[in-house]
Amino acid sequence: PEVFNILLQILEDGRLTDAQGREVDFRNTVIIMTSNVGAQHLKGEATVGFRPATAEETYKGIKDRVLADLKRTFRPEFLNRIDEIIVFHQLEEEHLQEIVDLMLKDVKKRLAEKGIGLEVSGEAKKLLTREGYDPTLGARPLRRAIQRLVENPLAEELLAGRIKAGDVVQVDVKEGNLTFTPRERVAQETS
Repeated sequence: PEVFNILLQILEDGRLTDAQGREVDFRNTVIIMTSNVGAQHLKGEATVGFRPATAEETYKGIKDRVLADLKRTFRPEFLNRIDEIIVFHQLEEEHLQEIVDLMLKDVKKRLAEKGIGLEVSGEAKKLLTREGYDPTLGARPLRRAIQRLVENPLAEELLAGRIKAGDVVQVDVKEGNLTFTPRERVAQETS
């Protein structure tokens, strides 16, 4: 509740003053707020009737329920000061694949600083997507899945000396688990 009062002061007055009298000006500021209010409506949307709903009809129904939840959760004086409320569409698998690619790019960059290459198969990326996606939480768990399933095992392999500078690590899937196979970069380039 106190956070809402602070936000209300920012939205109402365009400034925020702390206990020591210091003032922060928010008049020329765009404030983007996110919330998981109504996220439960994104899971398994089913239609009742004789015909399946179109994607747009399904989205409209979800949006109406999410906005109703917003009105129940936040006070009217707070909602009245928000210029626009956007309800995002649920993430599709191709969006998640792109997010996995971006996160793995960061891992590859950090490994490259240590002289280690990383190649991740499409099957491994699909496994990461499945393990790290939750319809209610969205893509946030992907970061933890990549840490748990890729970064931690790679760190253990590095500490054990099984992966070293000059190696290229191939990440693949075997029997439902990720595998890490180091190859020497020179051997890879000559084959």
